[in-house]
Amino acid sequence: MKKLTRRNFLLSASAVTLAATASPSLFASTRRQRVLVGCDTSDGILAYDWDPATAELFPAGIAAKFAHAHWLAFSEGHKYLYAAASLESYNGKHTGAVASFRVTEGKLEQLSAQNSAGTGTCHVALDQTGRVLLAADYNGGSAASFLVTEGKLSPAVWNEHYIGRGPNKDRQEKAHAHFASYSPDNRFAYINDLGMDCIHIYTLNSETAMLKPAGTYRARPGAGPRTLHFHPNGHTAYSVNELDSTVDVMEWNKADGSLKFVTRIELLPEDYHGPTRACDTVITRDGLSVYFVNRDNNFLYSFRAEFASGKLTPIGRSNCGGKCPRNVTLDPTERWMLVANQDSDLISVFRRNPRTGELANEGKSFPAPTPMRIVFV
Repeated sequence: MKKLTRRNFLLSASAVTLAATASPSLFASTRRQRVLVGCDTSDGILAYDWDPATAELFPAGIAAKFAHAHWLAFSEGHKYLYAAASLESYNGKHTGAVASFRVTEGKLEQLSAQNSAGTGTCHVALDQTGRVLLAADYNGGSAASFLVTEGKLSPAVWNEHYIGRGPNKDRQEKAHAHFASYSPDNRFAYINDLGMDCIHIYTLNSETAMLKPAGTYRARPGAGPRTLHFHPNGHTAYSVNELDSTVDVMEWNKADGSLKFVTRIELLPEDYHGPTRACDTVITRDGLSVYFVNRDNNFLYSFRAEFASGKLTPIGRSNCGGKCPRNVTLDPTERWMLVANQDSDLISVFRRNPRTGELANEGKSFPAPTPMRIVFV
């Protein structure tokens, strides 16, 4: 376990301190739980065991050799795991890769692997029926869909290569597909395009995995929309813009799948003027807390959410535990926030107050090589 230093805005806390401040109900179950971490390394997917009583992670070896695993996604019930590999070539083709695994008692058995549509595959998302997997290729500026049968992936049945650019010459020289998602009713699919400042919208056929164009959401020029998450209220959506560190709050139209801009949230402190890249989002199961992540100046930003409207009220910024927080996730109790700090080779853990939604500014960290994505089995 690596200690955190105050100098780097990383405050240390012992397991005793964390455990003592947790609710007694946390100790109702002390059974360790398997955690999988996608890493940007040759090993790919690592296994850890999580102790919910002490908020500690224990290394448990390599779960699957699937190199440069940038994203992981479970099927319902966690029977299958799907992964995206950010590669420049796979099976002799100039693409990244997607793969599927059977999950048995926390262990992975690979079932299939396929070429994506382009290079740098950074994200995969499974639809609500479990029959469609979407993949987004950052470097290739493309997206693809795959039909899923008993956990196995077909070759791509649909793909699109986007052509366009944005005003940021360094980051928007071409299209950069970054994130795939589905509407609350599973009738529409969305691909966030950081390079073209838009979200591509499609109708989804979950029987065939085919997509048809259904419109486009246009973000502010230079914003760089990275991720899209729907609130449990079924009509509010949050799109994190990486390049200007803002969040577009939108209203989802059930009739046609369109997204309507409502308001914009500024993530940065007013006095900060350095490099910045907004990143990920976590929403609690009850929809009353929402968290956004920002890199370079490296913080978590907590918000209270009004369930009916999705309106956000800021709680405050807090420590992320390291450099370049790539992904954040709550443990199953929603009492601990885990942060994958990519550039620090750390997974940092912070206590969460389930009543107020506040995150502790003290935490502790555990070694993990270039962590990109954390999931609980």
